[in-house]
Amino acid sequence: MALLRITSPHTQRAGRRTSWVMQMVIYATLPGIIVQTWLFGWGTVINLAIAGVAALLSEAAILAMRRRPIRFFLQDYSALLTAVLLGIALPPTVPWWVTVTAVSFAIVFAKQIYGGLGNNPFNPAMVGYAIVLVSFPVPMSQWLGVSSVVASGEMLSFSQSLQAIFHQLPVIDSYTMATPLDGFKHKELLDSQSAFETLPALQAASIDSWLWVNLAYLMGGLALLWLRIITWHTPAALLGALLVMSGLFYVFDTSNAASPFFHLTTGAAMFGAFFIATDPVSSCTSNRGKLIYGAGIGILIYIIRTWGGYPDGVAFGVLLMNFAAPLIDYYTQPRTYGHKKAKTGLKIGGDH
Repeated sequence: MALLRITSPHTQRAGRRTSWVMQMVIYATLPGIIVQTWLFGWGTVINLAIAGVAALLSEAAILAMRRRPIRFFLQDYSALLTAVLLGIALPPTVPWWVTVTAVSFAIVFAKQIYGGLGNNPFNPAMVGYAIVLVSFPVPMSQWLGVSSVVASGEMLSFSQSLQAIFHQLPVIDSYTMATPLDGFKHKELLDSQSAFETLPALQAASIDSWLWVNLAYLMGGLALLWLRIITWHTPAALLGALLVMSGLFYVFDTSNAASPFFHLTTGAAMFGAFFIATDPVSSCTSNRGKLIYGAGIGILIYIIRTWGGYPDGVAFGVLLMNFAAPLIDYYTQPRTYGHKKAKTGLKIGGDH
């Protein structure tokens, strides 16, 4: 997301309060949430409700322990945004306690332990996601298959989704199936068009369900660009690097490598590019830095997807580049107004 420049000349923009920015990002996720609910059932909405409550309670508890004004900080919507991002990223039938664990860890250990909003070096949502992914790999890998969950032409009902999340009925195991990225990881499929059978309403378009999800988050991301809440540098560099990497390997090894279209339209490609990698606190602030930062994430996503142990690499790619963000910013400082060159890096034998 865009930050005010720290170099002169200084300008001020009205109406850019933190709470407004957080709310706009939450609103921008609505197209993706609607599509996910349409394709995978009510589990996403239930996860969002559980995550929201857990985030607000965790934030309030830590603020009370730190003797900070609870109402003031809860009204910036940052905790709620973390909950929304995690609720979207988690599988729709994941047990409720996994959601609570992910959100509570994100708020307490990835955000508040560093001093709250603006001080966290890592993306809180991705820290929470990575913790539960490593700790509970089985429930975190169970995504609903679009064609598998259809019973008599209907998706899982709201009550069935509740039962799956709070009771984990054995019957749900028959509904879960590998995502396109899981299939690619095991070389079972390389064409995103054959990853899932689409719903009857989508059969005429002959398009994969994950493509619809990614297009929905692309729409939300473009809205954030139009509102100037984020800049184009990080998303463009991330998607561009992922496109180039997948294109190069696909050209030289079409039998084992997935197409660039596959990588851009499956998993959390668009969601990660526009909503995760653009976190204003844990990412780079200079424009050149954002390009390097985004490209690094894109390359890491491809590496993890292709040779790593997990189907998708967005969370780990973002967290690894969070480590490098301060160093990247240090060497990509913009030119200060009135000076010919930017003062970057260390000079041997000169002023440090």
